[in-house]
Amino acid sequence: MQPSVKIFTGNSNPELAGKIAKKYGGNLGKLTIQKFSDGEFQPVYLESIRGDNVFLIQGTNAPTENLMELLLMIDAAKRASAGYITAVIPYFGFARQDRKDKPRVAIASKLVANLLTSAGANRVITMDLHAPQIQGFFDIPVDHLDSSAIFIPYIETLKLENLTFASPDVGSTNRVREVASYFNAEMVICDKHRKRANEIASMVVIGEVKDRDVVLIDDICDTAGTLTKAAALLKEKGARTVRAFCTHPVFSGKAYENIENSVLEEMVVCDTINFHKASSKVKVLSVAELFAVAIRNMHENKSITSLFVHSNRKDR
Repeated sequence: MQPSVKIFTGNSNPELAGKIAKKYGGNLGKLTIQKFSDGEFQPVYLESIRGDNVFLIQGTNAPTENLMELLLMIDAAKRASAGYITAVIPYFGFARQDRKDKPRVAIASKLVANLLTSAGANRVITMDLHAPQIQGFFDIPVDHLDSSAIFIPYIETLKLENLTFASPDVGSTNRVREVASYFNAEMVICDKHRKRANEIASMVVIGEVKDRDVVLIDDICDTAGTLTKAAALLKEKGARTVRAFCTHPVFSGKAYENIENSVLEEMVVCDTINFHKASSKVKVLSVAELFAVAIRNMHENKSITSLFVHSNRKDR
């Protein structure tokens, strides 16, 4: 007999978890997180999960309490004799700390990978890691979903005439090239650099954008400073319209103010992180169906290759 699928969530993004469970065709499992007066908490499963295929949906975005919740949920599931435990992490926090880029710093993403494995996770499903090589930090299987499967259909509905894709910095080049190749479109790079120490970063555009409809693509929008500055520069260089597509809406600091005051036509994001403040320029696309299909295919031992943009390019 095939084990049952049970889906649970912590407090990081219960709205998305509910959508994923609904798209999968079921309901969220019964779990409560008991709080103590000193701030300590304890996840408690309110139903049997013995032998079940358990999926725990929990992003590890700030505050770090979300990460601790996930670790305790995994540990509790292991001790409750779950058959297989998959951590579904729509947004993998600490991913920007993926290397030792200066003396005496931590490589936090490796530490988080170790913690998840030590807690008892058998597998991880996540989306758009800041650095794809983080998959190699894990000693367990990682299914790395791609937001292109969400963004590309929407971009197609826009029917932009002179479509050109732009990378807001050199680090996003590979991600943007993948989407540009799907559309057989041109690509430009906004190269951010510093002329000397402690001087504000400047930016130059590598490529032609005059009279083009430009789409900026990035994985994380934190303060929106880089994206909005890149958009302004693209406009100065003659772009007809500029839009930004960003998977994870961290939206800290003056992000909303920066977006509202920018030249962007719209900022399209996914619902991997829960946010409630409204903005006239922000459009949210849900990743619920993509994660639900990934969960189903995993449970049924089917390939998830069809969920990736590279398997459905227009030139194939």
